[in-house]
Amino acid sequence: MGSCLFCRIAAKEIPSQLIFEDERSLVFKDISPKAPTHVLVVPKKHIASLLSSTDEDKDLLGHLQRVAAQVAASLNLDSFRLVANNGRGAGQTVDHLHYHLMGGRAMQWPPG
Repeated sequence: MGSCLFCRIAAKEIPSQLIFEDERSLVFKDISPKAPTHVLVVPKKHIASLLSSTDEDKDLLGHLQRVAAQVAASLNLDSFRLVANNGRGAGQTVDHLHYHLMGGRAMQWPPG
């Protein structure tokens, strides 16, 4: 996916404020933060959305959740919100699965 923004960030073609990286994922600061801490947890494998994931992606999806928890702990967040938007109507603006990890302030409910 040569034109995918997050694929290009993962390939180091576009700079980011990297927080964490391993062989399957990366975490970087959101360029338009909605909370004092707002990072994106992104798989290196291109998956357009959560609905586009398959049974083959189960281990990767679980890995992303663990990465989110580990990054939250490393950022000293004892409470946080982890969000995956799916589709334009839900606010997904980049067609590459990603989780928003937000913390550092009280979160309201309902969120939208």
